[in-house]
Amino acid sequence: MAEAGTTGGPPITITTRYLASKTPGLPALVLQVTELVDSYMVWVGISDGGPEVKERTAAQGQLCRDWAVAMPPRPPVTESSATSLFRPPSSDVALSMAQRLAKRFKKQIFLSVDIPPSALGFGQGPGLVLEAERGVVERLSELEKQ
Repeated sequence: MAEAGTTGGPPITITTRYLASKTPGLPALVLQVTELVDSYMVWVGISDGGPEVKERTAAQGQLCRDWAVAMPPRPPVTESSATSLFRPPSSDVALSMAQRLAKRFKKQIFLSVDIPPSALGFGQGPGLVLEAERGVVERLSELEKQ
């Protein structure tokens, strides 16, 4: 854990979780959440091993495979504003997911989805993205309750 500045500000915390697949045939995921002041930096990617290598998987992941930032809506607007920071030509998963997360948690969301195009194909893509979003929602919900 690192401190935010030297003025005694709130701590910046980083947690990494292994998300075992709930669907046969889909790979496990690793989720890393950096809790900042009124925002979250979230990275989610495919695990290259079991729970014991989650830290290594996150450290070796690609931040810029599909990366977006979203701001929560401010009344009277009901939709989150968002932009892709980096995006592959074949996918735009992070943008829409970041918008949904920002709207739900009312915080700025930096989201990196590190799922290779090969894993998004062959009919696995929607299920894998759904598992990733469920894992992110579960973890952010836990952080919001603290």
